[in-house]
Amino acid sequence: EDLVMIRPFTLDPFQAEVPEADLEELRTRLAGARWPERETVDDWSQGVPLDYLREVAEYWRTAHDWRRAERDLNSLDQFVTDIEGHSIHFIHARSPHAEALPIVITHGWPGSVLEFQRVIAPLVDPTQHGGEASDAFHVVCPSLPGFGFSSKPTAAGTGVPEIAEMWTTLMERLGYERWVAQGGDWGSAVTTAIGRLATAADGAHGCVGIHLNMPVAAPTPEAMSDPSPADQAAMAAFMHYQEVESGYSKQQSTRPQTLGYGLTDSPVGQLAWILEKFQAWTDCDGHPENAIDRDVILDIVAHYWLTASAASSARLYWESFASFSPGPRVEIPTGVAAFPHEIIRAPRSWCDEAFEITHWTDMPRGGHFAALEQPELFVEDLRDCFRALR
Repeated sequence: EDLVMIRPFTLDPFQAEVPEADLEELRTRLAGARWPERETVDDWSQGVPLDYLREVAEYWRTAHDWRRAERDLNSLDQFVTDIEGHSIHFIHARSPHAEALPIVITHGWPGSVLEFQRVIAPLVDPTQHGGEASDAFHVVCPSLPGFGFSSKPTAAGTGVPEIAEMWTTLMERLGYERWVAQGGDWGSAVTTAIGRLATAADGAHGCVGIHLNMPVAAPTPEAMSDPSPADQAAMAAFMHYQEVESGYSKQQSTRPQTLGYGLTDSPVGQLAWILEKFQAWTDCDGHPENAIDRDVILDIVAHYWLTASAASSARLYWESFASFSPGPRVEIPTGVAAFPHEIIRAPRSWCDEAFEITHWTDMPRGGHFAALEQPELFVEDLRDCFRALR
């Protein structure tokens, strides 16, 4: 008989501990920043306004507390494990409720696992947060390869399909035979890819359902020939993204290495590159701090800076930007939370062609960073979506 070699693996506990010298260097670089002249307009149409960026950079230098962010993260159980040569960092928050449903939640760019800190506790222990024990989840939040405390790929070939396989391996390692997946942005692409793996496996895959807060789907033939108001709005939003908002993605998907030098060398550059997206993609009435607290924004920016993840995170665009194009239909149950200020808002009629939609919520408010902007709505929708799969 052929002997199948099973590779041993470990799940090693992890705590974030940034050296104090790195924080001192950050403050020194912020103090010595070299600034351009002011923009020639009175809005954000040329990018982040100079006066605001200087204010936030000075706050980062003098008032932001990375050690507090670190303590918050370290209050959660974290691990690293080697999957296909990648050291993958993940949060693993187990529920006290025996019948909890395992869920893997995937972040995007410019996000991180820090996005989910306000939703983990209500998902894990709903009885302490206005819910029922029957809605509990075991929550797994991995850091994408090249992001945060996961390792940076050293060779080409780590894209969305590979990550979907890696997350499948991770859930198997954690002993979860039946689980669900959630994601927005890159997390939406990875979660969709997991849904396609499960579809192809026809019941032999552990994932039994997915939930997306940025589903990607192509216009239907009807939308192209006789567009409804919803079709017209979706296509107008996509055109706006293509013409005005997508410069970052063109650069990151074509020349991530060139971009990485500036962002890895300048904390002000890294701050501006990310801060712009928190203004453009949130439901914030023009100012990012109307949607997300300044300290939370800086927690995420600092996470990129302190792990020097600018180039490696951008490289995922080079690897897999085409993965946002529609592919084979996902035939397992799919839930969608449609937030009004999402970057690209595919109507349900488009998504019905691409996914087996079993749950759809048109959200009253919120944008791209769903778990950060509207944690209560996010949690409630996950509970509602997956109730039928328990």
